Parts: sequence; C-alpha cells; structure tokens
Amino acid sequence: MLRSNTTDSIPGGVPLSVDFNNPEDYLIFIFQLLFATTTVLVAGPVVVSILCTRTLYIQNRFIFMLNTSICDTLVGFSVYYLGLFDVQEGFPSRNGTYNLLPSLLGVNMMTFLFAQFDRYVAVCHPFAYARFITRRGVISVNVYCWFHVYSQSVVGQFLPLSKAVQLYVFGIVSLQVIVVTKVVMTIKLFVVARYQLDRDPPSAEKDNNKESLRIIIFAVISFLLLWGPSFVNIVLRLLIGRGLVFRNEATNLFANMARFNAVVTSVVYMWGSPALRRALVRTVWGRVCPICKKTR
Repeated sequence: MLRSNTTDSIPGGVPLSVDFNNPEDYLIFIFQLLFATTTVLVAGPVVVSILCTRTLYIQNRFIFMLNTSICDTLVGFSVYYLGLFDVQEGFPSRNGTYNLLPSLLGVNMMTFLFAQFDRYVAVCHPFAYARFITRRGVISVNVYCWFHVYSQSVVGQFLPLSKAVQLYVFGIVSLQVIVVTKVVMTIKLFVVARYQLDRDPPSAEKDNNKESLRIIIFAVISFLLLWGPSFVNIVLRLLIGRGLVFRNEATNLFANMARFNAVVTSVVYMWGSPALRRALVRTVWGRVCPICKKTR
C-alpha cells in the first residue's frame, strides 16, 4: 500500500510556508513567488525556441539542452508549491510530493553527465561519433534519465519505510559517484577545449564544438557549485547524523540554491549560443516585445 507522505493531518489543506509574523516572512514568500515566476519565464522560452526551430532540435547538443530546460521549467512550477506552502521532503516527509518534484534535479544531473560524454566523443572521436551516435540514440538516453530517476522514486513509495530509507541512501551514494564522474569529465572537457580544438583548422564544425564545450563546461560548473552545498548537507545528515535542518523547503537555503540552477543554466545556454538567442527572438521575444522584433 502507498505510504502517506504527511506526518500530521492538517485541516483545511496545506498551510503556507510562513506565518507572516515577522518581516522576513514577507521577504521569503515574495522571493519564492518571484523566483518561481522568473524560472518559468527564463527556462520556458528556451524549451519553446528549441522545439520550434528545426535547425536546433535536429542537433544532438540541443536535445540535451531541451531536456534540461524542460526540467528547469518544471522546477520553476514546482516552486509554486515547494516554496509557497509548508512542505518538507525526504524522511520524514510533511505535505511532500513523494520526492517527485525534488527528483527533477536528479534528471538534470544525469542529463548533464550524458551530455558531457556526448561532447567528449564528438570532439575527440568525430568519425566514431558520426557513425554510432544517432539522434534517436540521444533521445533515448534523455528519456532514460527520466525513467531511471522516477522509477526509483515510485518503487520507494511501495517499500516498507526501512527499505525505502535504504533505497534513498543508495541513491545518495550513487549520486556521489555521478558527481565525481562529472568533475573528472569537466576537467577532461576543459583540456580538450583548450588544447585539442586549437590544433584543428578553422571550420564551422570547430566553432560549433567550441561553443558546445563552453556551454556544457559552464553549465556543469554552475550546477555543481549551486547543488553541492545541498548534497553535502544531505550526506552529513544521512551518514553521521549531522547537518543543518530547516523548517521547510521555503527556508531551506541549500535547496533554494540547488533550484536556482534552473535559472543559471538557461542563462548560460542563451549566453553561449548565438543560434539559440536568434531563435528566442524569432519565436518568443519578438512576439511579445516589439523592440526585440525590430532589432532581431
């Protein structure tokens, strides 16, 4: 039987994340509201632009961008619940979502890892990449990221509490392996971008590779920096019983930092890809902003 994800029955529904007894309560609530709206308005247009621009979505690197941008948009929508209402995920859970909304960050992490391998093979082994790495394969890998993360979340809800906690701890340990792998791959990609590409003759393919490497390196570094504190705090709480405990998700500084990555990643995409910026102007900004339409 599916376990209840609340520790107490709250009459009248889920209360707000703050009680508005102090001035900082208003700041927290307004911040969460603005943060959710900003995330949706920044990441959402990236999704629309890639889907509406054939020259983008037929490229493997933009498929990875699309997957993370979908996650980021959903993260923004999730903040309307996690940030505005009294929610505590994990064990024990209070008004939680069976860990479904926080798992979006796990999908992002796996997508970034596969994107790093994709760019490494594309630059270092271009002939093998052109022969074996197909668009259908890349799409399958991105779908697998969702299946892998959410299958664990769903299975955990049907296990006894002790087994569910063990599965949760196993997931955290697995994330440690992924984090170490991401760090190693980031270093390798930096070396490739700095030395190997400089030896290649000028070409459009070289420019695309440099652009994609620059984007993935900055995106992964920002992800690790923003998600790292939350990851360390979770590990400390699970393994040695120490770490910071917050009242709810809205006041969880580390969780807010991790979710802020949804905005940073989309900004990195727009900064690093002129093609994406042009697509944004044509498909989104140019339609809602007359000034952008005139200057595109």
